[in-house]
Amino acid sequence: METILRIDNIEKYYGNKSSLTKAIDNISFEVEKGEFVSIMGASGSGKTTLLNCISTLDKVTSGRIFVGGYDITGLKGNKLNKFRREELGFIFQDFNLLDTLTAYENIALALSIQNVKAGEIDRRVKKVANELGIYEVLNKYPYQMSGGQKQRVASARAIITNPKLILADEPTGALDSKSSRMLLESFNYLNAELEATILMVTHDAFTASYADRVIFIKDGKIFNEINKGDNTRKEFFDKIIDVVTLLGGDLNNAL
Repeated sequence: METILRIDNIEKYYGNKSSLTKAIDNISFEVEKGEFVSIMGASGSGKTTLLNCISTLDKVTSGRIFVGGYDITGLKGNKLNKFRREELGFIFQDFNLLDTLTAYENIALALSIQNVKAGEIDRRVKKVANELGIYEVLNKYPYQMSGGQKQRVASARAIITNPKLILADEPTGALDSKSSRMLLESFNYLNAELEATILMVTHDAFTASYADRVIFIKDGKIFNEINKGDNTRKEFFDKIIDVVTLLGGDLNNAL
């Protein structure tokens, strides 16, 4: 099995000597190719900081992060931009679509930047749009789409370059329950059929239950980790709730 992401003893501090906060405290784990991993934790637990460090939006204080066997912690300038553009796919809670571009143009943009030929762009955009059920909105602008459609367009944009790793930050946070379910089914399709490797931060146990594995973060450390294995999604959801209870907080308020 190929290791896509390896986190080696990373730490992250904020502030100065008089007021120092340890956001990440010696975290290590791996994500294999084709895995769908969710990270859960209370507000302030360090889960978003962890995602920001993996996405290179923030830098670790110590430790190493490897993506595809390549140490990304020291990347700068053009090498950093190239890594983000070619190796990572991003899915955000607020979609981050460009309002002046159609769905087709939003999805195609990353390929255009890579100077992919127009015919190949057209083939790949239409293929992923069919796979995610958004073909009918390709010529629409974001304001003409529902929240669920916008998030699936954002998912198509994330997968179109065949990145090594897709990072999803609270992807269902702005969606209603029906749209959330449709998006998560799309994630399962990307993961199972296209072998996409997904790392998702979420506060929601229902959303996390679609993953293969859930890593729980508390006070900047890994608190627990559970695998879906042969469990049904409902059984896995119940296991997640059990750990949430151990974390010591109400699901809706603490996570």
